[in-house]
Amino acid sequence: MERWLDHGVTPAALLPERIEDALTYLTHALGHDCYERWTIARLKQIFPSLADAKKSKPKIFQLLLDHDEVIQWWAHGRLHTALAADAPQPQTVLAGLLHTHRRRFKIGALTPTVDNQVDEASRWLSLIESRRTDVLLTWLARPGRFVNKDAASNTIDATNDAQALILFLRERASRSPHTLRAYAADLRRLINWARDRGTGPLSDLPRNDLLAYREMLALPRVTTGASGEQKIQRTSDSTQARALAVMASVYQYWFDTGYLVANPASGLVATNASRNTFSPSRFLPPTILAACDQWMVDTNQAQDIAVLRRRAIWTAYRYSGVRLAELAWDALRNLPRVEVDGSGGWTLYVHGKGDKIRAVPLPLSAVAPIRSYRLARGLNPDPSSYEVLPLIHGFKGGALQAGGLYDEIKLIFKSIAERLKATDPGRTALLEAASPHWLRHAYAKALVVDHRVPLPVAQSLLGHASIQTTAAYAKTDLTQLREFVDLSFKQDVPP
Repeated sequence: MERWLDHGVTPAALLPERIEDALTYLTHALGHDCYERWTIARLKQIFPSLADAKKSKPKIFQLLLDHDEVIQWWAHGRLHTALAADAPQPQTVLAGLLHTHRRRFKIGALTPTVDNQVDEASRWLSLIESRRTDVLLTWLARPGRFVNKDAASNTIDATNDAQALILFLRERASRSPHTLRAYAADLRRLINWARDRGTGPLSDLPRNDLLAYREMLALPRVTTGASGEQKIQRTSDSTQARALAVMASVYQYWFDTGYLVANPASGLVATNASRNTFSPSRFLPPTILAACDQWMVDTNQAQDIAVLRRRAIWTAYRYSGVRLAELAWDALRNLPRVEVDGSGGWTLYVHGKGDKIRAVPLPLSAVAPIRSYRLARGLNPDPSSYEVLPLIHGFKGGALQAGGLYDEIKLIFKSIAERLKATDPGRTALLEAASPHWLRHAYAKALVVDHRVPLPVAQSLLGHASIQTTAAYAKTDLTQLREFVDLSFKQDVPP
């Protein structure tokens, strides 16, 4: 058997050589059962009485009445139970678990080589262009007109844009996966624009080109929908501001570190403009939220694990206000996770923007759907503080990532839209356009407008860097303003 290292502890620890011992190690390391052999004798050994065993392990107890041995094993995000003859071999279960947690468990200690360095560069650049990394690497490998050829003043020792861009991403964007994803998307937009024009690389773009890029971002464009209809769309002010901010940040970093002798993007971006002009506008009306909550009531007795998972996803977004990607599993940080305190209160912990861990208390209404989903996965209803497993599992193994989470919420919107199609086409169209982020806006509005939670508290729950962003939710709602105006001129109302 190959020796595996657990890199989730310091120093890294070797897994036991025997398969059964390695599975026991994983059970303790991951905080949930990985592989268990059950017999009547073992039930008697663990539980005070057979009555207690029947209550705690009903399915296992029932199977052992007619069979000698029952196996429980962890696969595809849940605990499975079967007769020994129908269960997979322990080495198969171990291999699956090690593959699922491959970022934590690795074979031996790898010594860096030239090939590994090439793979490292490809890994970073694949964030920008996942399919043709070699083409992107070739385009970035050329030094542009502004590259500093004096090695003494080039403090990052980069000789081309590929090296310099990787250093920028590692230093400025790698603290948070959300920041890294956003930076990569905006760099992809800039690079594709330059390549389509036959210019580049980035260190060769003059100021006029960057001005043209800024103008391009503001231009409306024609898009074709799924049914063939054409629409004119314009990039939002916040998206434009973010794209320009990333562009300016790259050039400023390159200039400050001596990779460039000049900064062609200097002064092109007005700082904090997007934050000061932020105005949330995508809200779900109370009637639609009520229809969504009714879907939760209608599916309350569901037994299908797919429906139970969908209910748990909806609950997490509806009652925590987290961003889409904040609910995606991060194996290195063991986030997101739910913890239960001594008084029975549930708290969701997520890794948010700015590399910050945020604690969001969950209301009582959120507990039951998550408990039901956990039971369907073969877990205890209340999470243990020692668990190391995805909050939302994937049916093919591992965790459901941001794309899958998005699809699940859209399926709920689609289901409700079908119900309303005949009676309310207006709300149907709104549901078709809605996304999970609208639930974050609904959560923020409930805090700031409906319940008038103090802004610093709402800011903490939402994970906003600036309290101005939180306050913007109050600006977009006329309810409070209307109340103040009505009270101010109440005496002027004619009888």
